[in-house]
Amino acid sequence: MNVYDSVRMVDILRGLGYEQTDRADDADMIIFNTCHIREKASEKIFSQLGRFKPLKDKRQAEGKDLILIVAGCVVQAQSAEFMKRVKYVDIALGPQAYHRLPEMLIKLERNRNIKTKRIIDVEFPIEAKFDSLPAAKSAGVSSFLAIQEGCDRFCSYCVVPYTRGAEYSRPMAEILDEARQLAATGTKDLMLLGQNVNAWHGEGEDGKASDLSRLVRAVAEIEGIERIRYMTSYPSDFTQEMILMHRDIPKVMPYLHLPIQSGSDSVLKKMNRRYTAAEYEDVVGKLRGVCSDLALSSDFIVGFPGETDKDFEETMNLVRRVGFAQSYSFKYSARPGTPAAAMKDQIDDTVMTERLEALQALLLEEHAVFNKRFIGKETDVLIEDKSKKSGYLFGHTPQMQNVLVKAPSTLLNQIVRARITGATAATLTAEFIP
Repeated sequence: MNVYDSVRMVDILRGLGYEQTDRADDADMIIFNTCHIREKASEKIFSQLGRFKPLKDKRQAEGKDLILIVAGCVVQAQSAEFMKRVKYVDIALGPQAYHRLPEMLIKLERNRNIKTKRIIDVEFPIEAKFDSLPAAKSAGVSSFLAIQEGCDRFCSYCVVPYTRGAEYSRPMAEILDEARQLAATGTKDLMLLGQNVNAWHGEGEDGKASDLSRLVRAVAEIEGIERIRYMTSYPSDFTQEMILMHRDIPKVMPYLHLPIQSGSDSVLKKMNRRYTAAEYEDVVGKLRGVCSDLALSSDFIVGFPGETDKDFEETMNLVRRVGFAQSYSFKYSARPGTPAAAMKDQIDDTVMTERLEALQALLLEEHAVFNKRFIGKETDVLIEDKSKKSGYLFGHTPQMQNVLVKAPSTLLNQIVRARITGATAATLTAEFIP
């Protein structure tokens, strides 16, 4: 979602005459788009900002300016502390306010001669920000499209309901317009995004409430869109229609990111995750029943308050039973203001580290097992880039596996047939089949 927001901010600023640059020394404006999910990410922004203060001071000494903007969830969650710690930031705005960047920049220019000219906007506006965004444009052959924001689940460890707000589903017509714009400018692989994407319930083109399966069917009819994915899903929000779209809609890729967080029912209950491990496995079984080659990705948190050795072993056993093609795993990170941060029985960091290392070792084994199944097989690969180090082309299989393909560069942005020749836990290698 942060990548999508960053792309849309670039679209807004391009309309004001700005162009993106990869060199900070050439920039008139630098934007940091932040995440507040984990403490490390939050603290990193202060370190990153410190690196650019000398450049801002240098510009000011030369009678020029460098506008520093911080956007996203860190600002939304701790705006007062943020502006107190970093006094040289010009604009700070939450994730629901970036569509107002043009007026903020006008106000900043008007305040240029005022000593305290900083601007902060962490309001949740009445108007939907998507209504104010310019036409979308592909940045490559793969694009993100936000269809839903916010969350009403209130998992006890999570800041999303406080930084992104309540669930909001964009109308189907608006989503389809953006998807057509992306397809017209080169997108072939489209990822539909939401904090709780399978809870999308926007207004359909017929004016009636719709669900994700109907939306995906409509997106699949758009010429140029050849691959459809969606993330992040909530296990208990799957309906039979959503499961069947993995069987009935060829453009829906055999890949799904479905967070479990823990294999222990006791921990899941403390997390306020509204399902059990058995219910999670039941959903996975139904999905694999209609899509046997499904690649499953998930999130895991180790060291949640009160997690025992038995709880952790239940997570390890679930991994062994389910089998994951990809995963994201972290030590529990207490976020201020969440119920979990005030829970007793916080786990010692040494214990969390040991558990994380054990879990990640098992997950890597699972990833390698999944990938090695493809050696010798033919598959479609969407070529997205050229590897600078190896000279190979880089792309993704339908299962979202990273692939390095030995093929001519004229195949960039094309879906090609390739034979898998090697596999690690992270990457496949392949030969192009002319």
